[in-house]
Amino acid sequence: MSYSVGQVAAFAGVTVRTMHHYDEIGLLRPSGRSHAGHRRYDDGDLDRLQQLLFYRELGFPLDEVAALLDDPDADPQDHLRRQHVLLSARITELQEMAAAVERAMEAKKMGINLTPEERFEVFGDKDPEQWAEEAEQRWGGGREYAESQRRATRYTKDDWKRMQDEVADWGARYDALMADGVPPAGERAMDLAEEHRQHITTWFYECTYEIHTGLGEMYVAETRFRAYYEAMRPGLAEHLRDAILANAVRNS
Repeated sequence: MSYSVGQVAAFAGVTVRTMHHYDEIGLLRPSGRSHAGHRRYDDGDLDRLQQLLFYRELGFPLDEVAALLDDPDADPQDHLRRQHVLLSARITELQEMAAAVERAMEAKKMGINLTPEERFEVFGDKDPEQWAEEAEQRWGGGREYAESQRRATRYTKDDWKRMQDEVADWGARYDALMADGVPPAGERAMDLAEEHRQHITTWFYECTYEIHTGLGEMYVAETRFRAYYEAMRPGLAEHLRDAILANAVRNS
């Protein structure tokens, strides 16, 4: 069984010109010729072409490919073993590249496509990607996390700043009610807990009372979240958790 240069080029996904070049430099000479002098390739030629293209795909220059293929001490099993090692290394490299791309995609999903100066202006030292990492660990496969990522892709620098301003205003008012000695089950505290829930719903995802109660527990249990609220006022994390629970009961 033999094949024309056009057939082999089509099998391999290369051009006829490439096949001619491989012949001219002695890398892949056809094993036969037709009566009209046209190149004819047999199954052995196809095997060599397959090996050639594999090494080329991995970035080997043609002279090194020729040395590998013409090594008198190598047999087909040697090539397979070498290819397995090379492929394993390439797979590891590609996995690392894919992980880097995924991290970049997540940053884009969070809308963190600001310059370093803009990021610091909006977020200060509270890196939003750390918060996203924490959220993904807890809800990465959930509908709420997916929705928050979808919404965040639309946010501009001004949107992030407006969101931060709302949080700062809310924090100042919560600090004031604690200074006034309002208990978590007091109306002012429950109203601000409700405002907190609505803020999440507006900016990120539909925050039900059940979800909000779970968040309240997390604000106390998780170090990063607790530190965030404690920075507004010592004891605020626990107070807010209790106010969230009281508000959920009020609306049950």
